[in-house]
Amino acid sequence: MEKTTSVLMAGVGGQGIILASDILSEVMLDAGFEVKKSEIHGMAQRGGSVSSHIRFGKSVYSPTIPKGSADFLICFEKLELLRWLDFCKEDTRVIVNDLELNPPMVNLGEAEYPRELFDETIKKFKNLTLVPASKAAMDLGNIRAANVVMIGIFSKFFDVEEKLWLDKILGKLPEKLHDLNRKAFNEGRKLG
Repeated sequence: MEKTTSVLMAGVGGQGIILASDILSEVMLDAGFEVKKSEIHGMAQRGGSVSSHIRFGKSVYSPTIPKGSADFLICFEKLELLRWLDFCKEDTRVIVNDLELNPPMVNLGEAEYPRELFDETIKKFKNLTLVPASKAAMDLGNIRAANVVMIGIFSKFFDVEEKLWLDKILGKLPEKLHDLNRKAFNEGRKLG
């Protein structure tokens, strides 16, 4: 891979964005690429936005993705697409978890969730996939595995051995969660 690939992962605190970005980084490093990563935690403990920039390729000079140049935008919640829209270019591949988490202002009754704006925005992308990652994880018994479902979906875009992905996923988790997350990864591969 001569070109540097830029992946922006975004979600809400507690969704496992940092874990997912760690897994992606380690997979690509072991696949032979140079990898750089940058994270923004924001008010993660209070349900705030969390993002991670991951860049990999033959030579990577900066961990941060310039606006208008993400190759992939992986949104663990619908609103993140609107938050990170400026980082997309015409052919950005966008993967959005079909999940709505109300921001604090919506919970306080001071704003409405911007469903119509989201629905209008997704029409602008030719490479957007809306996926039921949270539903798939809930069907497996634990919504917290949605991040691994998203990794499974994302993994389909790269010629990297499935075993490497699973080794990195399972290596980050306690053994009691291995079966669940193996299933979550495979479910993501099916959805991808």
